[in-house]
Amino acid sequence: MTYLIQGDTGDWEVVIGLEVHAQVVSGAKLFSSAATAFGAEPNTQVSLVDAAMPGMLPVINGFCVEQAVKTGLGLKAKINLHSVFERKNYFYADLPQGYQISQYEYPVVGEGTVTLDLEDGSTHEVGIERLHMEQDAGKSMHDQDPRRSFIDLNRSGVCLMEIVSKPDIRSPEEAGIFLRKLRSILRYLGTCDGNMEQGSMRADVNVSVRKPGEDLRTRAEIKNVNSVRFIMQAIEHEAERQVEVWESGGEVVQETRLFDAHRGETRSMRAKEFAHDYRYFPDPDLLPLDINQAYVDTIEEKLPELPDDKKQRFMDELGLSAYDAGVLVAEKETADYFEAVAEGRDSKLAANWVISNLFGHLNAAGKSISESPVSAQSLGQLLDLLKADTISGRIAKNVFEIMFETGGDPETIVEEKGLKQITDTGAIEAIVDQVIADNPDQAQQVRDGNDKTIGWFVGQVMKASQGKANPQVVNKLLSDKLKT
Repeated sequence: MTYLIQGDTGDWEVVIGLEVHAQVVSGAKLFSSAATAFGAEPNTQVSLVDAAMPGMLPVINGFCVEQAVKTGLGLKAKINLHSVFERKNYFYADLPQGYQISQYEYPVVGEGTVTLDLEDGSTHEVGIERLHMEQDAGKSMHDQDPRRSFIDLNRSGVCLMEIVSKPDIRSPEEAGIFLRKLRSILRYLGTCDGNMEQGSMRADVNVSVRKPGEDLRTRAEIKNVNSVRFIMQAIEHEAERQVEVWESGGEVVQETRLFDAHRGETRSMRAKEFAHDYRYFPDPDLLPLDINQAYVDTIEEKLPELPDDKKQRFMDELGLSAYDAGVLVAEKETADYFEAVAEGRDSKLAANWVISNLFGHLNAAGKSISESPVSAQSLGQLLDLLKADTISGRIAKNVFEIMFETGGDPETIVEEKGLKQITDTGAIEAIVDQVIADNPDQAQQVRDGNDKTIGWFVGQVMKASQGKANPQVVNKLLSDKLKT
């Protein structure tokens, strides 16, 4: 899915790499026992370690290590049994230590792969360069007072996984697919909740352009973008900006830029730092992190079924198409819901109802599947009524509408509203005879060979029966009476 920009000098190719910062799901911070819950009152979840009080020593949270290793395994990456925490020195007002404890030369996770399912049905592999653990900074708040900025240290010290991709992404669309796939993997693993609107997953975006076949040119970094849509917009604008710079005879400088979502453009923030500017050195308060293969194997044995494996199983065992299976496994909650509906039932029918009917109503109502007023059990009961010919397909859709509005039980709705399908041949035959008698001209058209008019008769019979007549019986009776 190469994204080419047409310039005055011909086509330009976009080269993209992402540095995704994912907050680890953990009850405590990376080096302290302070809580990590989102939305707490400012500065109420801050230990002496998080506030960098003199003499405080960090103590590593073993569960955060386990979450990082689990993520690495989910990314099919190499787990490094030896890793080292280092101090990354820089000043931010919301970084109380004056440095960030991170990993540089020896990260906990090495190279891995994420497979993207593209819109044309093909796949594209994006390499993972590394995953390392580090502390998050606090948060500066500039909108609380007209003259002062306030600092909230609740987030200070929360464990981050920085997941760095290789420059294998070639379009804004691919970047979006990569981020959604990565977020899906993290949620399946339970290592990050992926809530970008809360800042628990955000990305730095590295963008450069080049003539197809050229070596890489200078890149610019767009810092801290917390929306897939904004990331795609930022890439598109930044790539076009760089093409204009090169074609006007200038040179793109390596710098850090910000994305202004209101204007849809990037602007310069600061000259890009290099590794030596941070003066990395091993943190003297922390020993190297040494783990053994048995520890890694124990974590791997407990890995859940991940999106790619689940998709393949849905295709192989349930007979779903690649598209339907891909849609259903994109979010773990959706996959779990579908499997509950499909258990013991027609899988393809279940998939169609979840994707077409349920998703359509959820999207219109602005709800997620976890907020669905129709439970998986209730939808399964509706499909059972359909299979048993208790209701027709048309009635089923009407019942579903009521279920979505009220959260009601399908059997109760069908009973109370008298929606059971008429399957008695004699009762249906009486309606068919009446419709034929009322429409002699159309009946003659069918007898003269115009089979399309049969469909019109089916509609009239269904209307007369208030949608309750069994369509198969209606079709057979009409055919027998009009074609003989």
